[in-house]
Amino acid sequence: MANSLNLSLTDELRAFIDENCGDGTLYATPSEFVRDVLRQMKLKKETAEARDSILAGYRDAIEGRTVDFTGDLRKAMKKAKS
Repeated sequence: MANSLNLSLTDELRAFIDENCGDGTLYATPSEFVRDVLRQMKLKKETAEARDSILAGYRDAIEGRTVDFTGDLRKAMKKAKS
């Protein structure tokens, strides 16, 4: 499972990572810190995409672009496409 990625960092970024790793911090290693930062960024992106989809749905409803749901999802999807 483990994949490696070598990165070149500026002195400023390396210092930031070092400040957040080791004794007295939440992260034991730089790898642990970077993985968590990447997970947070991924979650933020996914959350923004979900929010945008919800807002698009609200806009559709406000503008009357809706289909009555009768309990048959396939039928509703076909009707929505036409």
